[in-house]
Amino acid sequence: MIFGLLLSCNASQGNKTFSDTKNPNNDTIRISNEELEYEIIIFDPSFNAWLMSHARPRGYYSQSYLEARNRVWVLEWNTRANLPLQNRNLYEMRIDYDSHTNYGYEVNYLLFNYLVYFQQKNNVNLGGFSPRI
Repeated sequence: MIFGLLLSCNASQGNKTFSDTKNPNNDTIRISNEELEYEIIIFDPSFNAWLMSHARPRGYYSQSYLEARNRVWVLEWNTRANLPLQNRNLYEMRIDYDSHTNYGYEVNYLLFNYLVYFQQKNNVNLGGFSPRI
């Protein structure tokens, strides 16, 4: 299984417009703005199909709802990523998610859905909230 997740940002804050380059036949999803201040890249062979068939539509959840879930789940993800002997190779990379940065709706939506997908696929719970759509 090839897995990777990257979220990066610069110090600038504010809402940005993202260009979504999803392709149903592609295993990589990339969301970024033109200045590349915030970017999320997901490499997972089955996430794109899951996103298109299981995820709630954009706008279903508020941005504050997504941010609240992402904060808890990313904190637990990063805790597990720091324990390489106990992580079962599931948490190979840390997620650089700053709760004080406004990543906008699209990045939070995509990260939230990836974390739901990841928990369901691997039968794990990142704590705080049940992974459901």
